[in-house]
Amino acid sequence: MSYSNPDPDPSRTTGLEPGGGVPPGETPPAESSMPEAGPQETTHNPPKGWAKGPLALILFVVLLVAVGLIGYAVGVWN
Repeated sequence: MSYSNPDPDPSRTTGLEPGGGVPPGETPPAESSMPEAGPQETTHNPPKGWAKGPLALILFVVLLVAVGLIGYAVGVWN
């Protein structure tokens, strides 16, 4: 794989002053993407998803509310 410099050549870029400055009212050249970006780093920050504790707590609260609503409906029915 060969590396190419993503920065434009100042001698061939329109709208640049000598030294690389941009005159007032001129839009600077856009940056290109990073062609040499490596793979995603997962060694020190691996994706874990939901932890078991918070998920169990949420399920417990949902079941508690469902049992309460069912109990309320049965109580109103009688």
